[in-house]
Amino acid sequence: MPPPPPPLGRPRKKPAHIPPFGDPALDDTELVAARSALARGRWTEVRSLLRATGCDWDLRGHRVLGLAGEPTARVWARDWLLAEPDSTDAVVLLACAGVVRAVEGRGRPEKARAACVEAAELVPDDPTPLLGLMLLERELGSEEDVVRLFDEVRLRHPGHHHAHHLMVARLAERRADVGQDPMHEVYDFASWASEQVTPDSPLALLPVVAHAERYRVLARVGVLSGDPKESGHWSGRRARLVLKAAFDWWLEWGAARERPGASHPRGRIDLNYLAHAKYCEGRPAEAAALFHRIGRHSTPHPWSYPDRDPYEAFRIARSAALGSA
Repeated sequence: MPPPPPPLGRPRKKPAHIPPFGDPALDDTELVAARSALARGRWTEVRSLLRATGCDWDLRGHRVLGLAGEPTARVWARDWLLAEPDSTDAVVLLACAGVVRAVEGRGRPEKARAACVEAAELVPDDPTPLLGLMLLERELGSEEDVVRLFDEVRLRHPGHHHAHHLMVARLAERRADVGQDPMHEVYDFASWASEQVTPDSPLALLPVVAHAERYRVLARVGVLSGDPKESGHWSGRRARLVLKAAFDWWLEWGAARERPGASHPRGRIDLNYLAHAKYCEGRPAEAAALFHRIGRHSTPHPWSYPDRDPYEAFRIARSAALGSA
């Protein structure tokens, strides 16, 4: 006797792939495919992907670091370099894979630094090796090194999204004991950076990122409550002005930026910061609209701030916002 048909409304097809929480590939399906191929030793797919990426520096940085996080990236990048000794893409990927290993405590920082410097000399126009160095110095180096590398990245790509986020995170850690100073340098930097780019640039949302990063620092030293929604950090006059400007920007530019072929490679990161801020501000309807756009592409930051389970924090905020809306 054949099995009964599925109940009405149940899909007959297998469900689409659901990315894991915090997948750094975000909505870049080409990166996901190339990363999967690299895990099986097929570096030719990675070569094709990076060639097709070209000089879109934000996209290139996103993809190289996404590939570098694959546990087997260092091994297969070496094989690629043995097969094609003149491949600068292989050199850059190998250097960034070394950075990931060093940050995770599985490799030598000095070796990763040397590899990134060598890669930067081979591809002087490409900010990606310097971005790798920024990541390394952000975790293991000095503030002076982070600032110097940020300036070098900006010379190559003034609007580099990831580099600006790293710089904001580092600046937010200055003067952790002064409390909610509205004149703190991280706010000035974020405002300045957002004014240096074109009106449609996602760096317009950098002041929101700065506000979240400052909360991370103040909550960890006990100046603010460990519950971001109860901390009051998003209810002050400055926060309200920043969030209104950011949400207005998203209404004007965000939808256009999310069209196929026009989306920013790290756009879902900005949406997570803005949804988090709107939820903490107590604007569930606005947060709900952002959660709909985020879809399955959630990010650990800022949901983990200051030391929370990011998955649980995201789930609670999303359910509350969508339920209220």
